[in-house]
Amino acid sequence: MRRRILLSMVAALTLTTLVLGVPLAFTAWQWVEDITRNDLRTRLDRIAEEVMAQEGTPDGLVHGELDVRSVRLLVPADGKLTIVYPTPQDNASRIDIGVNQVNDPVVESLSMGTSGSLRMETPAAPMHSMQQQALFAVFGLVLISLGAGIAVAVVTARRVADPLRDVAARAARLAMGDFRADPRRHGITELDRVSDVLDSATVEIAGRLQREHALVADVSHQLRSRLTAVRLRLDELSTHNDQAVVHEAEEAMAQVDRLTDAIDELVRASRDEGAADRDPVPVVAELRSVVAEWRHPFAEAGRKLVLLGDPTLKAPVTGSRLREAVAVLVDNALMHGGGTCTVSVRTVTSGRLDDREPLVVVEVADEGDGVRDEMAPHIFDRGFSAAGSTGVGLALARALVEADGGRLELQRRRPALFAVFLGSSTGSFRNTGGPSTEPR
Repeated sequence: MRRRILLSMVAALTLTTLVLGVPLAFTAWQWVEDITRNDLRTRLDRIAEEVMAQEGTPDGLVHGELDVRSVRLLVPADGKLTIVYPTPQDNASRIDIGVNQVNDPVVESLSMGTSGSLRMETPAAPMHSMQQQALFAVFGLVLISLGAGIAVAVVTARRVADPLRDVAARAARLAMGDFRADPRRHGITELDRVSDVLDSATVEIAGRLQREHALVADVSHQLRSRLTAVRLRLDELSTHNDQAVVHEAEEAMAQVDRLTDAIDELVRASRDEGAADRDPVPVVAELRSVVAEWRHPFAEAGRKLVLLGDPTLKAPVTGSRLREAVAVLVDNALMHGGGTCTVSVRTVTSGRLDDREPLVVVEVADEGDGVRDEMAPHIFDRGFSAAGSTGVGLALARALVEADGGRLELQRRRPALFAVFLGSSTGSFRNTGGPSTEPR
């Protein structure tokens, strides 16, 4: 941030310096030349007055020799003056005063009627030396102003960039769950206003999270109480004389126990910060219970549910969140898909050049008609459903996956294929093999 601000300000200063400095240098160059020529013209005017003072009246001729004693004092050193004046003997006479020849001269002339003229020549070297000195002075001023501007730019960039970085770091800490207040202010009205808003947001978010945690605890307590009551009733049924009733009661009690364990794990996971620091868990082993639970509903629908993958693959995720998310996808395939539903676990590599470590992906695919194009962009929106359901399942599954730093995507629309990328918040991946799973 600071470097971008500094570079932009230096670029603006450099452009301004060039726009103003080049014309100023040209003006200084011309100014010195104008001073030199004005000096020569002034000398010629005074010489003309001396010559005209020696002309007779009313004929306007110079009788006798021209007195040049006072004129010599007006000729510059190393300069040359040529005087042409009218005389009675000739139409015009000429007198040269000064050096015989001037190399690289600066010339100024003055006409005195039809028969008289003055010509002053002086070396251009002194004028060029003064012009160079003027250019050096201009360039020095330009460098001083540019240096001062860069110093101001450095101070300004630091004054702007550092507060922005502090505010961004504070927002990042807030996103990570750090709700501590920060009393620092930077003296910049807009950034201080953002800090005030972050203070208010910190208090509000902390209060909401506290209320949500309390609500989750209350709901989980109520659910466990009701499940305990249901299990007691089922336990009474397990003593029935009919073995079929006993079998169904035992199956129901097993479901109640699994539901109770799932509730306990979800509540415990909701209080954790994430899966980044957890020990990796075997993904296939976590999903076996999900597949076993849903095989019977699939069999009743005349369909098959299979689990494929390397049992050694592990990922740093919360087992309960992963199971619930995949259960939602399997349920979605049962309700809206067709044919065999395949849950596969494999590895992919990230498409980023700086990340070559393979990631674990769980894919849930079926052989049904898939997802319609108009539904695909909204399929994960909470409350959206095209089949009369609540529209919460897929949104909940995505939230569970993202809570562990993963990503849930619809990778193929027809037939439907959902992919759960574990341990990364990005969805840009390259397949290691198999058919294309890029979204349309």
